[in-house]
Amino acid sequence: MNTTYESIKMTVIRLSGIIVCLALFSNVFGSPQNNDKGSSPQKRYTILGLGDSITEGGANFQSYLYPLWQKLFTEGYSFEFIGPNSSRCRIGTLNNAGFSGKDTEFLDTNIISIYRKYPADIVLLHSGHNHFESEKPIANIIAAHESIIRKIRAINPNVKILVAQVITSGKLPKYAYIPTLNKRIAEMVKRQNNNSVLLVNQAERFNRKENTIYDKVHPNPTGAEKMAEVWFKAMKGIMPPSKQNFKPLILSYKQVDSCDLKIHVFKPKGIKEGEKRPAIIYFFGGGWAVGTPLQFYRECAYYAEKGLIAISAEYRISYLHKTTPFESVEDAKDAIRWLRKNAEQLNVDPDYIAAAGASAGGHLAAAIGVLKETNTSKNNISFKPNLLLLYYPVIDNSPTGYGNEEIKKRYKEISPLHNIDSTAPPTLFILGTKDPLVPVRTAEEFTKKMEDVGAHCELHLYEGAGHPIFFYAKPLTDEFYKIRKESDAFLLKYGYFKND
Repeated sequence: MNTTYESIKMTVIRLSGIIVCLALFSNVFGSPQNNDKGSSPQKRYTILGLGDSITEGGANFQSYLYPLWQKLFTEGYSFEFIGPNSSRCRIGTLNNAGFSGKDTEFLDTNIISIYRKYPADIVLLHSGHNHFESEKPIANIIAAHESIIRKIRAINPNVKILVAQVITSGKLPKYAYIPTLNKRIAEMVKRQNNNSVLLVNQAERFNRKENTIYDKVHPNPTGAEKMAEVWFKAMKGIMPPSKQNFKPLILSYKQVDSCDLKIHVFKPKGIKEGEKRPAIIYFFGGGWAVGTPLQFYRECAYYAEKGLIAISAEYRISYLHKTTPFESVEDAKDAIRWLRKNAEQLNVDPDYIAAAGASAGGHLAAAIGVLKETNTSKNNISFKPNLLLLYYPVIDNSPTGYGNEEIKKRYKEISPLHNIDSTAPPTLFILGTKDPLVPVRTAEEFTKKMEDVGAHCELHLYEGAGHPIFFYAKPLTDEFYKIRKESDAFLLKYGYFKND
């Protein structure tokens, strides 16, 4: 179980766009429940995944952390994964205290220094591998579990420790001791006689033949999902219900190669059959490399409450699909085409579709707004949105702009700054004056080019703000609400909702 992967350096993170940048602070996307300024904040939980490579993840497999993050976020909880290590996933990285190749005794030896630095509200302890049956290791593993619990509770008596009966393994006879170990773990937790130390049976639903990768030890995507579901169920039992959860309608809009791309649709309450509403579709940020539609769940829920059909779209990213921004742009085009094709079923007014996005997602929105429609063969349906809301977008892909060498060689194909004409829709452009990726002069050049061809662009500069302007991983700032207010005004100005 000795698996390693190269850590992401600070400079690379900053140049990968909003998602990877935010991953530096862990829990890449922030908590969705504080939707109204002035409302009482929900408790924010810190979570420490503690264990070995099954917790940390590796180059050839994913840990349970991301699917658990996804479930907690969708349910509306405020939380942050913490720890000294990080694992890669589609939203960048998630922090943890998983140590590849290390056993429970190692965790016991180091837990005081780990937990003093990362005193989490909730600890997820999954440990028991990295021994051999021939060692007769069970007694020492149980003693280490008890010691870990005792040391953590001495530092923080209010901590909740979820102790797992570990997933079983097909690597035999090495891990033949695990079924017996799991019985002893259950007995050990019962002896604790403390409602702050809870047993979580990760072994019960885990099928070692179906849920592991080729090594018969580490979870495959299905296995990671199963582990996340078990953790999630246990965590809901110790956390009060969230103030808001998200239940979008998730639909497939495109199949390409082995990819099934989806849109996440938020509809207003009380909408009638056959009624048409303006729509807003968001594209997440992440340097075309990482990200998830969940990034804009908060905004989608907000605008659905105001009567819009609000959508967050998936598109191909290099982390998952080994693609380039050129494929991402094609996906964004097809998302708009699909919306128009299915407008009646979705209650969408096809003449009132606003495209929005942040960073690389802002690039996609801007690109489909200004690129010429040289290919309308797909049922002659236009991919151009009727309105653009761009948040610190990448708009210059030229040799002096943002992108790798291949992008810069072909920049005229997708660079918004170099494709503006009179068909460009009205645009809201929000940018920080200290943005290291998008200089103010570039935004001003974009605005002037729009004006020169008779198109409208409102540029709003946020003094001293960087990239991004606010962090989803941290409590929301005044800048978040200012952006919302300016977005509201822009949508109101063009008739996307009434002033309530």
